[in-house]
Amino acid sequence: MRDSNTTSSARRTRTAAAGFAVATAALFAAGCATDDKIDGTATASLDSFVPTADNQDPAREIPGIVITEFPPGLHVTTTQRVAYPAIPPLGGPHDSRWAACDGVVYDKGVRTENMVHSLEHGAVWIAYNPDKVNAEDRAALAARVQDRPYTVMSPIPGMDHPISLQSWGHQLKLDSADDPRIDQFIVALRENPYTTPEPGATCSSPLFDRTNPPPFDPTDPGPGAVDPNSDGAAIPDLPTPSPGSGR
Repeated sequence: MRDSNTTSSARRTRTAAAGFAVATAALFAAGCATDDKIDGTATASLDSFVPTADNQDPAREIPGIVITEFPPGLHVTTTQRVAYPAIPPLGGPHDSRWAACDGVVYDKGVRTENMVHSLEHGAVWIAYNPDKVNAEDRAALAARVQDRPYTVMSPIPGMDHPISLQSWGHQLKLDSADDPRIDQFIVALRENPYTTPEPGATCSSPLFDRTNPPPFDPTDPGPGAVDPNSDGAAIPDLPTPSPGSGR
């Protein structure tokens, strides 16, 4: 007998994949001239980055992409910190409450543990260093996020690159808001049902304070921080992952 959780998970993945294909087809049907300004939607010039059953992770073809595997569904408390090896992080244990990621542009840094949970739901997170990205470029990045489902943007002061893109297990660090790889990354990974641990999970987060979110903490997380590669078994108060636990 097939495990009911496995069957349910497989059904959600197939449903999400079908929905993604329909949405992508609709975008093409609307007409996409190759010389139009690209803004993170599927266009004729980006069709090779649309995920399919035969090419489930087209982001692998993006130069400079970093891909890492993390166990999903590991939650920390609101007072715990995770010793993420990279800032911005691209996966790992996270707060049980996800940051709202339905086209939200935050004007200040947001706690990384909340943002990582948004990645688990299929969001693309555009992070930028406010000291290295001018107002014009910031507006260009925001245009790719505002009112677009499963995208979110926030500053991270002191970040090593001007711009960094994250989805679950994927990261791309860039120097320019005009870099065409930004749109390639978004098309390949936003709501990608094959790379997202929880396809179909919502990005709306009614209990998350969008106007005054938990702040980004730039200090060292300290010796009591959660190991980002943990499976959850040896960490107090960190539950063992279960299907759908990140929702």
